[in-house]
Amino acid sequence: MWLVINPLLLALVYFLLVDILSGRGLGADYFAHLLAGLFAFYFVAGTITTGAASVVGGGKLVMNTAFPRLLLPYSAERTALWRFLPTLVVYFAVHVASGRPTTLVLLLAVPILGLLILFSAGIAAFFATLQVYFRDTASFLPYFLRIWLYLSPVLFTVQDISDRLEKHGLLWLGYLNPLFSLLGMWSEVLTSNQVPSASMWAVGVGWSVAAFLLGSMFFMSREREFAVRL
Repeated sequence: MWLVINPLLLALVYFLLVDILSGRGLGADYFAHLLAGLFAFYFVAGTITTGAASVVGGGKLVMNTAFPRLLLPYSAERTALWRFLPTLVVYFAVHVASGRPTTLVLLLAVPILGLLILFSAGIAAFFATLQVYFRDTASFLPYFLRIWLYLSPVLFTVQDISDRLEKHGLLWLGYLNPLFSLLGMWSEVLTSNQVPSASMWAVGVGWSVAAFLLGSMFFMSREREFAVRL
């Protein structure tokens, strides 16, 4: 239950701070966006955090058993996905209660979730490798993830962030954050019933494939040294 309650309470806190106390008055629309974004971000963060500790935590298995080591961070993805699924039930309850539209556009959430899975697996493999060499990585991750949360379209919509960046001619900065496009598309589909633009799809697919390939290749290039380092 805490897997659902924790991000739900956090959403209520941010809703109070960002919407009510600031006087924006966006109401149910903003709360639905906030909930969808936080649930998805917690999925990504959970995969990275669990994946980062997977190799060090499975040290005895690594040293005594022959198997593809890459399965360790990938298994963290599976665990995070099973923890994420109950939050979707809560989100769709809020989705219906807030009167959000239910159309075929919602089906686009499936390939977007696939991109999030691909992206998270690659980042988890990257941090799992770093954790073997630098044991303080696990202590650093919570701060890194919290900053990443604030830089991503969770507290604010992707349109709000885009408008502010475009005003200063800095829209390209948004695309340097992989979650700008991935969570932006997720929120547009679920809460705004909009089909993401071709550029958002292109950037999202590019970041996901690149993160998966580079993270996995980095892991495999170092896995022979894991037994010695552990």
